[in-house]
Amino acid sequence: MRQILPFFLLVSFMYSYSQINLEKQFQDIEPKVIEWRRHFHENPELSNREFKTSEKIALHLKSLGLEVQTGVAHTGVVGLLKGKFPGKVIALRADIDALPVTERNDLPFKSTVTTTFLGTETGVMHACGHDAHTAILMGVAEILTKYKDKISGTVKFIFQPAEETPPPGEEGGSRLMIKEGVLENPKVNAIFGLHIRSGVPVDELHYKPGGAMAAVERFVIKVKGKQTHGSEPWNGIDPILISAKIIDGFQTIISRESELINEAAVISIGKITSGVRFNIIPESAELIGTVRTLDPDMKEHILRRMTEMTETIATAYGGSATISFTNETAITYNDEQLVSQMLPSLIKVAGATHVKQIKAETVGEDFSYFQELVPGFYFYLGGMTKGNTVAFPHHTPDFYIDESGLLLGVKALTQITFDYLKQ
Repeated sequence: MRQILPFFLLVSFMYSYSQINLEKQFQDIEPKVIEWRRHFHENPELSNREFKTSEKIALHLKSLGLEVQTGVAHTGVVGLLKGKFPGKVIALRADIDALPVTERNDLPFKSTVTTTFLGTETGVMHACGHDAHTAILMGVAEILTKYKDKISGTVKFIFQPAEETPPPGEEGGSRLMIKEGVLENPKVNAIFGLHIRSGVPVDELHYKPGGAMAAVERFVIKVKGKQTHGSEPWNGIDPILISAKIIDGFQTIISRESELINEAAVISIGKITSGVRFNIIPESAELIGTVRTLDPDMKEHILRRMTEMTETIATAYGGSATISFTNETAITYNDEQLVSQMLPSLIKVAGATHVKQIKAETVGEDFSYFQELVPGFYFYLGGMTKGNTVAFPHHTPDFYIDESGLLLGVKALTQITFDYLKQ
C-alpha cells in the first residue's frame, strides 16, 4: 500500500491539474491589469526611488495572502506562493523603475511627474514598458494564488527596482537583489521574465535561445597631452588628436578583428569632453562610451585590444592614456534546454504562427545576472497595434504600447508556471 498510495496521489493531482480552465480568470484579470498599468504609468518613479510603486505592489500581494518581503535592494518586493504539494521553485521577475524622460503622448494617464536627475530638470516616464511588466506580474500572482491547492512547488514573484541602473554611487538592481539572497530561501530552480516591445505586434511572442541580449560595458578613457597655443601645435601634445586616433583604432577591432559571423559586437563613443577655448590645445580629454558583446570570448578579446590600443596609440603620439571598464549587464543567456522545454507553453497561449525565434540584439538587460546563477528564459511580448508598421522606440518621449497585448503576457507567464511545476 505504501507504494501504491503515492502513485494514486500523483495521478489524482495530474488529473485535477489538467482540468484547470483559466479563460474566465484571464477575462476577469485583464481590466485590473490595465488599471494597474495606467496607475504606474501616471505615477512613475526612478531607479532606487520606487517607494509608492513598491508600496502598491506589496499591498496587492499581501491581499492575496502571500508571504511578502519588502525593502529588498532598497525598494524591491518579493512575494512567495507555496503550493499544496512539494516541488520545484520557479521565479517570475518584473522590473518596476521608470526613466528620466519627459512624456510627449496625449494619453489620459500621461505622466506629468518631474524631478531633478543628475542636476538636470526632467520629466519622469515609463518609456520602456516596466509599468506593463509590473501590472502583468501582479495579475499572474492573483491568478496563481487561486490555484495554490493545485500547485506542486513554489512560485517566487520578484519585483525588481533599478533595472535602468541605480544612480551613481549607489548599488541596486538584480545584482543587489542577488547579494541580498533573492534566489535563496527557498532556492530558485529556474527564472522567467518578459519584456514588452513597442515594435512587435500585440499577438506575438519572440524568443532567442542562447545569447539573446548583450553584455554591456561602460568605459572611460582619460587622455593626457600637453597644453599649448593653438597657433603652435609643435609646442604641445594634442589630446584631441590622440582621442580621434583611438576612436578610429577601435573601429578596426570590430571591422577587422571580431568574428561577426558568430555574434554581433559594438563599440560606441557617446561623449567627448576636452578644451575650453578655440585657440588653445588643451592638456587632457575624456571619452565615455559603451561596448556590447554576445560572446564571452569575443568580449575578452575586444576589451583586451581596447586597452592595448588606448595605451599604445597615446604613446605613439607623445601622450598617455588609461581606460577603465564598468560592467553594466552580463549576456542575457537563455538556457537552451529550458527554452526547448517551455516553448510549447508559449505556443499554447499564442499559437505556433505567433511565436517566433529572432536574432540576438545588442541592448542589455540586468535579468542576465539572475541567469548566471540559475537557468533562465527571457522573451519578448508584443505591444504594437495590429496593422501598424512603425512604432516609437523605447526610451523616447513618444513611446507607446497597445494595452490589448498585456493579457498575452499574463497568459504566457501563467502557463509557463503551471507547465514548469508539473514536469
